[in-house]
Amino acid sequence: MSYPPVRYLVIALILAAGVNRDAHSGEEPSFYNDFAVENGLIAPNEIDHGGPGRDGIPALDAPRFLAGTDRTGTIDNGDRVLGLYYNGVAKAYPVSILEQHIVVNDQFGQTPILITFCPLCGSGMAFLAKVEDQTLAFGVSGLIYNSNMLLYDRNTGSLWSQIMMKAVTGPMTGTKLLQLPARYTSWQNWLTEHPDSLLLSRETGFERDYDNGPYEDYKRLPSVTFATLNQDMRLASKDRVVGVTAGGESMALPFTALDKLDKPLQINVGSTEFNVQWDSDAQAAKVFDANGNEGNRPVITP
Repeated sequence: MSYPPVRYLVIALILAAGVNRDAHSGEEPSFYNDFAVENGLIAPNEIDHGGPGRDGIPALDAPRFLAGTDRTGTIDNGDRVLGLYYNGVAKAYPVSILEQHIVVNDQFGQTPILITFCPLCGSGMAFLAKVEDQTLAFGVSGLIYNSNMLLYDRNTGSLWSQIMMKAVTGPMTGTKLLQLPARYTSWQNWLTEHPDSLLLSRETGFERDYDNGPYEDYKRLPSVTFATLNQDMRLASKDRVVGVTAGGESMALPFTALDKLDKPLQINVGSTEFNVQWDSDAQAAKVFDANGNEGNRPVITP
């Protein structure tokens, strides 16, 4: 279920996570932050302004990572991370850092990887950042669609919907990103599976208090701030779910229902069968198809 927007609150929250002018130069806000929004996949009047200008929330372009004992004392076992294991390399991105940067432009070896996190809906997703032999670099647009922050690529200025996984305005309209199976879990759970995992450092080059995030008040409110296009009263707006999508169909699995499981859950989404393994202690899911391929799509509301 969605609620009427309370715009001024979220603008204040997002601005608190915004730019430190000494460290980063974001553009002053304008109605659409100087993005071309006509003739896209979404209607311009459905785009909300989140408060900051383009790059007012700074993406991380040269992320630093900690390994081994250097990680000790920098993160608590229960802290939430978005973990990605790709091509033999494991990395963990603390949500406390992602909330204040939204975008991490990273590399796994020679492969460009895009890490994203939207604090408004709690969705953490990872993608290949190479499309049609072009490596894209992403930033934070300051705009919102369907209560989900819009990204933009610096190559063409196109706006991208994180949840829709494709460009919705600009020269790349309709172009899709290839999603990678990231895991939303606790640091302890991730470290147990990947003891050699690298950990995103708090030395980001920006002055931020990563122990006190700007969205804590927003998380405690029962309502969302920006309107969603669809309303559904089966769950409260901020109930946490694991979302699984296949063959154009989707299924939402509430955390409260998953917590009641005593064995893996078999589900069918479209014509695809999935095995859902739920860890109630870590509040984390693994979703496998019939061939054992992990393809969970974490859509977690805080």
